[in-house]
Amino acid sequence: MAGDADVGGIRAFVAVAELGRFGSAADELGISQQAVSKRISRLEDSLGVQLLRRGASGTELTAEGTTALPHARTVVDAVERLTAAVDPCGRALRVDVLGTRLSTVALLRSFHDSRESTGERDIEIVTSDGLRSAVPALLRGEVDAAYARVSGLDSPQLASTPAYLEPAYVLVGPRHPLAGRRHVTPTELGGLRAWMPGNTPGSEWAEYWDEFAARFDVGFETERPFFGMDHLFEEVAAARDLVTFAGEVTPTHTPWHLELTRVALVDPVPVYPISLIWSRSSRHALLAQLVAHTRRRYHPPAEEVWMPDTDRVSVYRQARLTPGI
Repeated sequence: MAGDADVGGIRAFVAVAELGRFGSAADELGISQQAVSKRISRLEDSLGVQLLRRGASGTELTAEGTTALPHARTVVDAVERLTAAVDPCGRALRVDVLGTRLSTVALLRSFHDSRESTGERDIEIVTSDGLRSAVPALLRGEVDAAYARVSGLDSPQLASTPAYLEPAYVLVGPRHPLAGRRHVTPTELGGLRAWMPGNTPGSEWAEYWDEFAARFDVGFETERPFFGMDHLFEEVAAARDLVTFAGEVTPTHTPWHLELTRVALVDPVPVYPISLIWSRSSRHALLAQLVAHTRRRYHPPAEEVWMPDTDRVSVYRQARLTPGI
């Protein structure tokens, strides 16, 4: 059975198995080819089996090596997570976002642009499916922070602060009755159909839009087949009675031949509350800077806005307490 001293051998075994050659593994690990060979030999002696077999076309796994490889990868991953946990500044700050085309990336980019770039990759974006995966990742230390709507989130291990209240816009096609309007009130949307294919049941954003639909009597469609954003825009552009919604900062890169109009919502302005969440146990140096940057940029709304009551309470509480890291 391999002991703690064989971690280097396990890492070398995984590198050779994945790259197919001892020389390539040596380059990957930054050691000599002879050192790779010795480490794997010690590992094989410790296990009492042969893991690799050299052939004319490269290195192949033995039957025992094939069985061992997934377990070896698990060990390497665990060691990397351990290293990151005790030396978090030795890696990039990992920030979870829902998608790279959403406003959360714009928030993160503003932080990156506010700092003097060192030319190094000091921020890593991790995409997820919202709080359902972001919260467990934060608690496991796999990410350092996350942007999301946090209404109802209650964990003593996590802290949060308001980041942005993103105003919502209506997107309509040229034949829609609202196409000539510059702004419209949410109550004027009563009875309209809105297609929101991304409203995944059980997600925090679907919950938000469900409350909006109930409050302003908007009918949401989520079940019809969805073939990407261009398909959504084409359907809305061609319809006389179909709309969709987008955030103020969220990019809407529509195909050049489509005439979509963004109509502002006013009196009140529906806003989607985005917060920055982080683990209180995280020690990454950049995290404190990101939290401070987020707090400086956050501004309470200067006009009447609508958001679910639970969000209003949550945002107010976060803005007052703004716990430290």
